[in-house]
Amino acid sequence: MSTTLEKPTIPMAGCTIRRAILNATAVRTPFRYWLLHDVLPAWLPEAVRALPFSPTGIGDTFGKRETCNSRRIFFSEANREQFVACGVLADAFQDEATVGLLEDLCRIRLDGGFLRIEYCLDTDGFWLEVHTDIGAKLLTFLIYLSDDPAAENWGTDIMDAAGHVLGRAPGTTNHGLIFAPGSDTWHGFTKRPIIGVRRSLIVNYVKPEWRSRHELAFPHEAVVSGNDS
Repeated sequence: MSTTLEKPTIPMAGCTIRRAILNATAVRTPFRYWLLHDVLPAWLPEAVRALPFSPTGIGDTFGKRETCNSRRIFFSEANREQFVACGVLADAFQDEATVGLLEDLCRIRLDGGFLRIEYCLDTDGFWLEVHTDIGAKLLTFLIYLSDDPAAENWGTDIMDAAGHVLGRAPGTTNHGLIFAPGSDTWHGFTKRPIIGVRRSLIVNYVKPEWRSRHELAFPHEAVVSGNDS
């Protein structure tokens, strides 16, 4: 993995992420989630936006990301080895200290799970139906990367089971949203104008039985938290 970054810059990504987690704002209703700001070091959102990936060209996914499964972008083993930004981000979230801090925040166990990072490039017409994440996902950490002035309104919608919007995460660059998927963690993205490209990262820790191993950043290496079981 070629890079012009100085070596001290790379571990600093993990430090910045952990600082954002420590400073996260807790929200208790309609379910427990956390809002974050300044999640990544300032250079990293720009580096991700510069990656040579393009939008799928399909705006309306009929409310599901799976509609365009073949065109989805993951920070896979191959991509993290090829692209500096992918490798730095994956290393930061694989780090034992980051995993342990997320466990403490959400009061869950991630040790033994696997890291999955998806890079989403959504265009006008995109929407997501109200849903709770599947049971194989242990934790969801969304990071918004759009630098468009309208991006404030492009965050994830916090909903109830009927699809009523009860809150919305700030969608501007370097803000974030964390929650541990459960039966009440209803969320989605109601259809609204997207001028340009809505860019975001979906960071998940998933159970060992996750079948799509090509999506994992480290398919042969489970995360370790260092926390006592």
